Parts: sequence; structure tokens; C-alpha cells
Amino acid sequence: MAVLILGLIAFLGVHSVRLVAEPWRAAQFARLGEQRWKGLYSLVSLIGFVLIVWGYGIARRSPVLLWAPPVGARHLTALLVAIAFILIAAAYVPGNHIKRAVGHPMYAGVAIWAIGHLLANGTINAVVLFGAFFVWAAAGFLIWRGRDSRAGVAYPAGTTAGDLKAVVGGLVAWAIFAFLLHGWLIGVKPFG
Repeated sequence: MAVLILGLIAFLGVHSVRLVAEPWRAAQFARLGEQRWKGLYSLVSLIGFVLIVWGYGIARRSPVLLWAPPVGARHLTALLVAIAFILIAAAYVPGNHIKRAVGHPMYAGVAIWAIGHLLANGTINAVVLFGAFFVWAAAGFLIWRGRDSRAGVAYPAGTTAGDLKAVVGGLVAWAIFAFLLHGWLIGVKPFG
């Protein structure tokens, strides 16, 4: 569990710098320059991610069950993760109503992804992993929405074409991951 926690600290820590230490981040960005800052950021993210995957794999070998997932949890998780993929796509597709309505769809998508996985996994390692991502995403969403409100940020109006790109792109990415990649990369096939 220690490797998993260390990975979460590294990965979510570096992804939280802008949330909790914006002035420090700006100073480091200015001191190091964009390329070096992004290089260090990417390196710490990659190390954290590898530690998360490795640590979760270690913890899965001897799971400690906290609860048995309810009947239908896999199906509800599939639905929630599909919504999460649409939200994450909306963060990158310009001119969609979803981004205008949600403000920070990436954080919202990660939070929904984490909730879905918490419902379907009752082990302590799953609670640590998905709980950490949920707390990070919920905090990031609330912090950025608060900043937007104080700054009077208004996101541009969306278009139907932008909405379609976000929805279709998110659903295609979800289907590829759910039906092909999840079993290969994670070792669990969501649909049997």
C-alpha cells in the first residue's frame, strides 16, 4: 500500500500545485522556463503514475475487502464512466455547451469516474486509489469554480457541433477503453 500512496502523493501532488500554490508555481515557471518546468512536471507525473500502477498491482495480490459491491454496480459504473469520458472530452473540444455549463469538465469527469469505481470496488486499495482521485477532483472543481466566480469568468457559448464532438468523442474513447483496453491494461473486463 505504501507504493500506491507514494505514487498518489507524487502524481496528485504535482497536479495540485496550481490549486494550492499558484504564486510558487508561477515563480518556478519563470525561474526554470516553460520547457524545463513542463519536463519536471511530466517526469514527476510519470513517476507517480508508474508508482500508482505498480502499488495498486501489489495491493491487488492480497485485497482487504471492506464491502461487497451491490448488484448492478458494474452497470452503474459503466454508465458513470461513459459520462465521465464525455465530460473529459468536453474539456478539450472547443465551443461546447457542456464546458460552458460545468466550467471545469475535466475535474467533474474525474470525480464521476472515481465515484463509479468506488461503487464497483470494495477493497481498501480501491478506496485509497479512487477516493484520493475523488477528493482531488472535487477539491479542484470547487477551487476553480470559486476562482472563476470571483474573477467573473464566463465561458464562451457552445454550439451543437461542439456538443456532438464532445459526446461522440467521449463515447468512442469510452467504448475503446471499456471493451478493449481496460481488460488488457487493468486486468479487469468491465463487460465480462
